[in-house]
Amino acid sequence: MRLTLLFFFILMCVHTNAQRVCSGIKYANTNTLKEIRNQSNAVSRDTLRDEVISIPVVFHVLYNNAIQNISDAQILSQLQILNDDFRRANADAVNTPAVFQRFAADTKIKFCIAKSDELGRPTNGIIRKSTHRTVFSIDDAMKFNASGGDNAWDCTRYLNIWVCNLGASNLGYATQPGDPIDVDGVVIQYNALGKIGNLQPNFNKGRTATHEVAHWLGLKHLWGDNDCGDDHIFDTPQQSTYNNGCPNFPHMSTCSPNGNGDMFMNFMDYSNDACMNLFTNGQRNAMRSLFALNGPRNSFLNSTACDSITSSGASIPTEITPSEPTFISKSSVRIFPNPVQQDLNIIALNGYELKGKRIMIFTVTGIKVISTTLFSDQSKINLSNLSSGVYFLKIEGDTDQKSHKIIKL
Repeated sequence: MRLTLLFFFILMCVHTNAQRVCSGIKYANTNTLKEIRNQSNAVSRDTLRDEVISIPVVFHVLYNNAIQNISDAQILSQLQILNDDFRRANADAVNTPAVFQRFAADTKIKFCIAKSDELGRPTNGIIRKSTHRTVFSIDDAMKFNASGGDNAWDCTRYLNIWVCNLGASNLGYATQPGDPIDVDGVVIQYNALGKIGNLQPNFNKGRTATHEVAHWLGLKHLWGDNDCGDDHIFDTPQQSTYNNGCPNFPHMSTCSPNGNGDMFMNFMDYSNDACMNLFTNGQRNAMRSLFALNGPRNSFLNSTACDSITSSGASIPTEITPSEPTFISKSSVRIFPNPVQQDLNIIALNGYELKGKRIMIFTVTGIKVISTTLFSDQSKINLSNLSSGVYFLKIEGDTDQKSHKIIKL
């Protein structure tokens, strides 16, 4: 049964009685990716016609027990599946019915494990963090340190994939381009990721992530989430609703345009993993359009996070031990507005003292651009001379050291 929530628009896939079911959530937030598309501090450019676009991926593994702490091998198997599916290199591509073969596409989008973090330090692209949470829901708690999750890395340079326990009925969900930047990315149920390990039957070939990453790249479901709806893709045939399991070809619905029926083997339907095998040319064009000049994912063209040559310094820890207690986060400062255009306000909270402490602001590559001492617990820092982009603000003094991500518009 399809559940439509009118107030939200994250596309979420769930698994109930061996079926996929999706519902949608929409964020009301003005901090869109489009507004900060130039925050990489690099000159924007357009895509080249046959350019293979590289997307650095960071996996945030949140676990409450050993079973949920999935192996590197399972994670890397998912990365390979993404590359195979998006490049039309999947072995089951031969299962695409002959009438649909001419529509099948290599999207020329590839995924790599991140080799450098936001500060340019070496990383293996997999962050592991023990959490007090036994289960997460679709409220995005897994995306914040304060609620037992892990904060997103810069969403203009990384695809964040959170892997956690979403409960017995949820497979995953994804944000769409333009959703709030601090939650941008994909969430996948830990036993529906990759093709090895202890996986759910019917969802054991990594297609949940393929489906959700395509949502992250702007694709809709084939039926447009309405009865005989529109996914705005010219070469996906209209169908009345979603398909479950593995239908036999041809599978007709009430609005099938011809005898070929539904394209149930498309990655944007709800068929079982083993029965999905293609994106179309129209879907390829729609996803790639996001990387065009002024597009919401254009900044990825300038990301160097896939290249270990650009990393320097000591490697970041792959296992993060949260401070105790992990479920308590009492803010000590308020920093606003963020994103900021000119003056950044810093106010001490809950008895925390800012007076006499040093404020330093760094670029994502670790270059210090501002260093000043505060003389009050309520201060302003003028950032008008900084270029648009992502910066890190550190508050230092005695044994205290705090870091905050700042977006300069």
